[in-house]
Amino acid sequence: MFGAILRFYREQAGLTQDALGRRIEFSKSQVAMVERGDRPPKGQFVPRADEAVGARGALLAAAVELHVSRMPYWFEEFAYEEARCRALHSYQNQVIPGQLQTDAYARVVFGCHCPSMSDDEIEASVATRLARQKLFHRKPAAIISFIVEESALCRPLGGPAVLKEQLHHVLDIGRLRNVEIQVMPSNRQTHAGLDGPMVLLETAERQQLAYVEGQNGSFFISEQPGLGDITERYGILRAQALSPEDSAQLIEQVARGL
Repeated sequence: MFGAILRFYREQAGLTQDALGRRIEFSKSQVAMVERGDRPPKGQFVPRADEAVGARGALLAAAVELHVSRMPYWFEEFAYEEARCRALHSYQNQVIPGQLQTDAYARVVFGCHCPSMSDDEIEASVATRLARQKLFHRKPAAIISFIVEESALCRPLGGPAVLKEQLHHVLDIGRLRNVEIQVMPSNRQTHAGLDGPMVLLETAERQQLAYVEGQNGSFFISEQPGLGDITERYGILRAQALSPEDSAQLIEQVARGL
C-alpha cells in the first residue's frame, strides 16, 4: 500500500522513477522496489520523496503505519500458521530445515541468496528465522517431525566448524520429547519425495494443510485429492527414512568426521 501511494503521488507530479530517484539521491531500481513493495524505504527516502512529489506529509504519515516484514510476502501466512500449529511435519532436501538452523548456518544460507541480500537484510532474516524456534518450547507443545536428506547433512555450508555446530544443534533438538528427526539415506533405491520439499501442518483449529515452496513463491494445499496425496507421500517417506535412533547415530558420525 505504501508503494501504491508513492506511485500515485509520483505520477501526479509527472515524474518517472528515474527522475524521482535523481531528485532524492536514490537509484531508479530502489524507487521501483519500494513501489512494488519488494523492499522497505530506508534512510531519508520517505522525507525526500514526500517533498519531491508534493505529497504534503502524506508519505510521512503512511510510513508511520508501514509494517515492514522481514519475510517474503508469500511466506507470511505459513509463518503465522506455523507459530500456532498443533503439529508440523517437514521434509527438506537441500539444506537443514530453517527451524533447525543455528545462527551461523542461517547466516551462510542467506549469504548464498541470489540476488545478493544486504548486510541489514541478512541480519533481519537470521533474527526472524531464529525466532521461529520458539515453536519447539511452546506450551502446549506442538508435535513436530523432520525428514532430512543425508546429502543436506553433509553439505559443508560455511565450512566444517559451522556444519559441526549445526549438526550438534540438530541432535540437541532431536532429544526433545515432542520432536522426531529422521535422515533419508543417500543409498536408498526408492524414494517417495522426489517432487521436492513439503510441510504438513495441523492448525490450531485442527485444519489439515500442506505447504509447498518453490523458487519464487509458495502455496497451501487444503483440498482433496492433493492434500491426501502429499500426506501419503510423507507417510511413505517416514517409513523409508532411518529411525530417529539410527538417524542420530548417522548425524553423530558425520559430525565426528568434520
